[in-house]
Amino acid sequence: MQPGPLNLITDVPGLLVGNARDDKIRTGVTVLTAEQPFAASVHVMGGAPGTKETDLLEPDKSVATVDALVLSGGSAFGLDACSGVMDALRTAGRGFRAGRAIIPIVPGAIIFDLLNGGQKDWYDNPYRALGRAAFDAVGSEFEIGTEGAGTGALTAMLKGGLGSSSLVLPDGTTVGALVAANPMGSATTPGDRHFWAAPYEIDGEFGAAGPDPSSGLGRVLESRKAAAMRPAPDAGTNTTIAIVATDAALTKAQCKRMAVAAHDGIARACVPAHSPADGDLVFAASTEARTPGDERALALIGHAAAVCLSRAIARAVYEARPEPGDILPSWQSLNQ
Repeated sequence: MQPGPLNLITDVPGLLVGNARDDKIRTGVTVLTAEQPFAASVHVMGGAPGTKETDLLEPDKSVATVDALVLSGGSAFGLDACSGVMDALRTAGRGFRAGRAIIPIVPGAIIFDLLNGGQKDWYDNPYRALGRAAFDAVGSEFEIGTEGAGTGALTAMLKGGLGSSSLVLPDGTTVGALVAANPMGSATTPGDRHFWAAPYEIDGEFGAAGPDPSSGLGRVLESRKAAAMRPAPDAGTNTTIAIVATDAALTKAQCKRMAVAAHDGIARACVPAHSPADGDLVFAASTEARTPGDERALALIGHAAAVCLSRAIARAVYEARPEPGDILPSWQSLNQ
C-alpha cells in the first residue's frame, strides 16, 4: 500500500473538500462532499460528542446516502455550519427529494475550541457563514495544519490541526482519512518530538523523527492545554473527529464496520484516547465507484483506514503553524 498522488482523502475519486477559517475567532469549518450522494455511517467512542443528524447514519435507518459531511470548531455553536452547507446544496438543487421539497442530508460533528484565545465575543453565530464558505471552496486539493476545522485545535501538549492522508491498496482501491485533531491526549511522546504514530509514517510525511527509543511510555500524562484552560473543567473540552472514505462499494453496515476499525487509528496516534472528556467520532463514507469485495477485502479497508487516520493526526500536528497569540507551541516551533 502506498499513498495516493496527493496523500489526501481526495485521492478517493469523486471526493471534494473545502475549508474556511476565521483567524480572529481562531476557528473554522471543513466540508467533505462528492460529485454524487454517497453512503455513510458513523461510530462514536468518546464520552462527550457533539453531533448533528448522526442517527440517520445507523444501518437500520432509512436514509441511504448523504450529500456532505461537516467537521467544525465552535462546540455546539459549530453545528450551525451544517445549515450553511445545506443552504448551498439546496441552492444547487441537491438533496433528498420529497415531492417538490429538496432536503440536503448533511451530518456533522464539532470540536471544542472556545478557550484557545481569539475573539469569542461575536454576537451572531458565525458558523453558518463559515459552513457555506467552506462548501463554496471545495476542490480536490486543500491545505492541512492550521486550516478549516483544525484552525483552533489543540492537543494536550502542542497545537493540533487538520490532517489528511491516503493509501492505495494492491487491488487499486483507495482509502483516505480527514481529521480535526483536538484530543485530550498528546500526539507526541514526552519531549514533544516523536509522534505516537511514528511507526506508520511514510516518506517523512510528518518530519521523519522516527519512533521514540524510550521504553515505559504512557505512564505519565502531562497537559499544557489543561493548565492553559484552567479553571475550565476538562470534561467536554476536547475531541478528535474524523472522516475515513473509500471508493470501494460499501453498504451502510459495512461503512459502520469501517468506522469502528478506523478508531484504532485514533488510539495509536493519541494517548490517551476515547476518554470521558473526548467526543471521539469517525464518519465512514463510500463513493461506491468500485465493485464490492468480500469480507477479507473489508478487513483490509478497515485496517488501511486506521493507518491513514493515525498518519492524518500526526500530519495535522506537524503542519500546524505557529501564530501570534498561541496558547500552546506548535511542533514546528519546538523542533525546527
